Amino acid sequence: MGRCGRFAAVAAGAASLFLLSGCGLVGTPKALLDETTETMTVTSPMVDQRVMSAQYTCDGAGQSPPIFWSGMPTSTKSLALVVDDASAPITPRVYWIVFNISPATSDLQAGTLPTGARQARNSLGRVGYDPPCPPAGGSHRYRFTVYALTSKLDQPSGTTLKAAWTAIAQRVIARGRLTATARA
Repeated sequence: MGRCGRFAAVAAGAASLFLLSGCGLVGTPKALLDETTETMTVTSPMVDQRVMSAQYTCDGAGQSPPIFWSGMPTSTKSLALVVDDASAPITPRVYWIVFNISPATSDLQAGTLPTGARQARNSLGRVGYDPPCPPAGGSHRYRFTVYALTSKLDQPSGTTLKAAWTAIAQRVIARGRLTATARA
């Protein structure tokens, strides 16, 4: 790749990082950092001593894990879940985005979605859960972030990753995060 091609790739990556920072995946804008934002608790039986069960990775069945949350504001109109790789180089690697989860719901069960929930495309361009697959002999940290939102997203299932992230960032009123390590 020539100098101009590398510059264009770096510029595009920087622009993506700026846009994605609104969801707290990259950087941490002040609006998402104040104490009132981090009010939710996120847990999962798939995590034992901060280690993710292999069942929910590419070494296991690869089905989506059970995720539980609590502490969302009473003004919550919908919820979103974003699963990304905190150890990915340069840009976040997104494994799953679920949105328009009803505020009456307090969990996602393994391998299922609640009625009415939608999924965006992940970093591979696919709709649905992409099981994490850390490099051989290594480990990565994966973040399961639940966002409380001011409204439902006006996005169809299969919407682009960028469109989903942007819409989530514009509506966040609270969030909670569970971080787990997966080992290859």
